[in-house]
Amino acid sequence: MTEFSVFSRRAVLGLGVGALAAAAAPRVWAQATAPAAPTGPFSLPKRAYEPNALEPHIDTTTMDIHYNRHHAAYVAALNNAAKDNGVIAKASVGELLADLNQLPESVRTLVRNNGGGHANHTMFWEVMGPGAGGAPTGDVAAAITKDLGGFDKFKADFEAAGLRVFGSGWVFVTVDKDGKLALLAKPNQDSPIMEKQMVLLGNDVWEHAYYLKYQNRRADYLKSWWNVVNWTKVNERYAAAKAGKLAI
Repeated sequence: MTEFSVFSRRAVLGLGVGALAAAAAPRVWAQATAPAAPTGPFSLPKRAYEPNALEPHIDTTTMDIHYNRHHAAYVAALNNAAKDNGVIAKASVGELLADLNQLPESVRTLVRNNGGGHANHTMFWEVMGPGAGGAPTGDVAAAITKDLGGFDKFKADFEAAGLRVFGSGWVFVTVDKDGKLALLAKPNQDSPIMEKQMVLLGNDVWEHAYYLKYQNRRADYLKSWWNVVNWTKVNERYAAAKAGKLAI
């Protein structure tokens, strides 16, 4: 056996041991690489459930990365901007988005992207939950029937709107102060709040929301998402909207 073949065999064996060790290692990388959020007026909302709670419809790793990296990055950007811009520090994210055109031009795009991302994701975590799904109940069910043609039609239209988003964005259900519902898709992290509209619920169709599990099958993700919609929370948001108290 040549020196080269002995070396190659040892190298392969070494790589095999390394690969096995890596496979056996705890999956802590998503938490470890989360960006440090500077102190400031904005913070990550505490979710009411663990990252694995929405399995199998949304996988644990996606939930971890989505919350601890993507959402945390929006919060960090807002807090960094607030250090040098008192107008950002003194307002809620909802107020900033509603009055976006009144902000200095130098920070307007930053707030639009990161404030929108913060508001959208804060809503997103709230309208999902474990042991959820099924058909809507209560006043929301009645409103869906009245304004959106019933639950089956609403689901089909909502999924179609999500599929039509080119690239990254969101599909929302908005609600006005009289309780009337409407479907609305937006690109990037734009929020209906920027148009003085309240958000009842919405689904994230950025690839980071689904790609690890569904790859390019956005349609499958949209269909599966109904299994985690927390209609009790959606009804609470609906009541808050009609009372004029729904902020994000």
